[in-house]
Amino acid sequence: MAYLAKSVHRQFVGLVLGFVGWIMMASISGVNDWRIWYVDNTTVITGGLAWVGVWRACFNSHILDSAEICKSISLTDSFTPPEIAAAQVLCMTAIGVGVVANLLAGYAVRNAILGVDGGHVRLAFVMAGSLYWLTAVCTLVPVIWNMSSVLANLTIDFPPDFYLPSAPVKQEVGPGIGFGIGSACLLIVSGLLLLCYRYPKTKMPTSGETGLFDESLRDEGFLGVIKESMDEGKINAAYESDNH
Repeated sequence: MAYLAKSVHRQFVGLVLGFVGWIMMASISGVNDWRIWYVDNTTVITGGLAWVGVWRACFNSHILDSAEICKSISLTDSFTPPEIAAAQVLCMTAIGVGVVANLLAGYAVRNAILGVDGGHVRLAFVMAGSLYWLTAVCTLVPVIWNMSSVLANLTIDFPPDFYLPSAPVKQEVGPGIGFGIGSACLLIVSGLLLLCYRYPKTKMPTSGETGLFDESLRDEGFLGVIKESMDEGKINAAYESDNH
């Protein structure tokens, strides 16, 4: 059986990158700064700055009950735009798919290091790499969709208790979208490294690699020893003539 541990260096790096990318992706789904809104209502919203994420919209206020006010955005709310609703669904899907991808990649790397049969290892790497790519797709779609909405300055019809206007003075792409793109890139590279795995071919050791004598030389040496022994056992012809 081929020694597999030396063949999974890139796949181990892929596992680490995939895990880091998955952690980043899971983190951005809960942050509030996918969109940065600038509003003209500075009476309630301190500094006229608000943050809109996937699950809630937040702003700072010095006249309301707490310093930071956050209002939840639900999938079933009538004002929820399609890009945010899609982000809620796809981010949760990406988290679940990423968990399976991490488990499969870890299983494949473990079996490769322990020298388990390469057929199952190869299949596990292919499945893990494909799932990492699926996780990246589930991350990129809502991230790019929300980024395009920000660049187009699209509105959101927030209810009155949000204290936010439907149209901001201007809006910017928040750090959450940037981290989402970064996590997707890590997941894509991770999937590529896992899919590039090739089971190493077994190689028969040669005489020079093992330090053993070549078979023909060994046979020749053995026969030479026998011949020499037979020659030593013969009576010297000159000695016979002297005796006679």
